[in-house]
Amino acid sequence: MAGSSFGNIFKITTWGESHGKGIGVVVDGCPAGLSLSEEDIQVYLNRRKPGQSKFSTPRKEDDAVEILSGVFEGKTTGTPISLVVFNQNQKSKDYSEIASYYRPGHADYTFDMKYGFRDYRGGGRSSGRETIGRVAAGAIAAKILSSLGISIVTYSRSIGSVELHASAEELLKEDALTLSAKILENPLYMPEQDTASHAEAYLEQCIKEQNSAGGIIECLITGMSAGIGDTVFEKLDANLAKAIFSIGAVKGFEIGSGFSAAAATGLSNNDMFCLDETGAIDKKSNHAGGILGGMSDGSPIVFRAAIKPTPSIASTQQTVNKQGEAIDINIHGRHDPIIVPRAVVVVEAMAAITLVDALFANMSARMDSLERFYRK
Repeated sequence: MAGSSFGNIFKITTWGESHGKGIGVVVDGCPAGLSLSEEDIQVYLNRRKPGQSKFSTPRKEDDAVEILSGVFEGKTTGTPISLVVFNQNQKSKDYSEIASYYRPGHADYTFDMKYGFRDYRGGGRSSGRETIGRVAAGAIAAKILSSLGISIVTYSRSIGSVELHASAEELLKEDALTLSAKILENPLYMPEQDTASHAEAYLEQCIKEQNSAGGIIECLITGMSAGIGDTVFEKLDANLAKAIFSIGAVKGFEIGSGFSAAAATGLSNNDMFCLDETGAIDKKSNHAGGILGGMSDGSPIVFRAAIKPTPSIASTQQTVNKQGEAIDINIHGRHDPIIVPRAVVVVEAMAAITLVDALFANMSARMDSLERFYRK
């Protein structure tokens, strides 16, 4: 299968299936000398692992990561880093029935049309469990970014029609550590506890109706210097969009004002430049979401991802089987009533990987930078 790798210089390749022996990732291009342990990666994996609340699948997995290569005496060696999480709690028999038909909202039909064969156990490579490798790699990328003073805060912006009251601009006024702590105070990863309570009530109703819900994830990136990214095919916003759209449940992406910019005018949508209190160049607004002409402008990067409702639901749905017969189905097994909370860290991981790759590519953009680095 082609298409399992992402990145140019900081490059990841994920592997494994939902009900195979394990899930993993190979990270190539990580510099030598980065302090790295399994605990550093486990913190991120714990945010996406199943069975943490009634709003996630009851599948019980520790998702314990093992570093197989690329780290010696607590430091990266500059060679490929191989990471694995072994599957422990597969129940493949729960999926034997779906081998004969195509589930609505899943990749069953398209996988069959492409390969003439598919792993129907939990979706195989199309399963959300594939994102384990992304999150493990993202933990490494996030540690690189942290060493450069760049932080990423990601959270659930909305669950169904229940949306946060605070805007991204208001949330950016909070210290990143304080905001992150608020996000972790509830299982939906929303920084407002009252809004999270309303969202929980909405989800409980969905569960009662054997239904599922979607939502929006918002990501705030601070500390990025200006000029990262390129102007044509390697635009930073384009690569972020590709990274986020590569997550299976994502159906929409917008940065800054996003689709609302279509109803604005040039005068209201342009971010006017000014000088801050130190005399440095700043902007009076951030409708561009921190990226101009495909390159970071030094402002916070703000983007959102729309996540579809979980397609596996217990309610009766109509489909067809491989014999071309119309049938009614009720999907059994262990499924999330909502994907959004567990996808928060996946979005964060893919953003981190994209930023690190762009930062590494930028090192060769100017002769004076090369001369400062290499001239003795």
